[in-house]
Amino acid sequence: MNVKKLNKARNKIDKIDNNIFNLIKKRTTVVKYMLNLKEYKNQIVDQKRIKIILKNIKVKSIKNRIDPRITNRIWKSMIWSYVDFQRRHFKKK
Repeated sequence: MNVKKLNKARNKIDKIDNNIFNLIKKRTTVVKYMLNLKEYKNQIVDQKRIKIILKNIKVKSIKNRIDPRITNRIWKSMIWSYVDFQRRHFKKK
């Protein structure tokens, strides 16, 4: 095992993780805004939209030669994490 190359690769992953973190921060801001637009708690989950998102991710994954199981799991996790976030922060109007 080449430790020097491994550390260099890990540094690249750390930089990518920082970019992902910043994108999650931006996404959270938009999700908070959207939550304020919702009048009822049952508006939080839109199954039709979730299916469309996951289908689009699968198509993009295949097109870009990324294992679709990986992207599907990541997006499902992200979607349901934000659903949980919205349920916890929903305020009746």
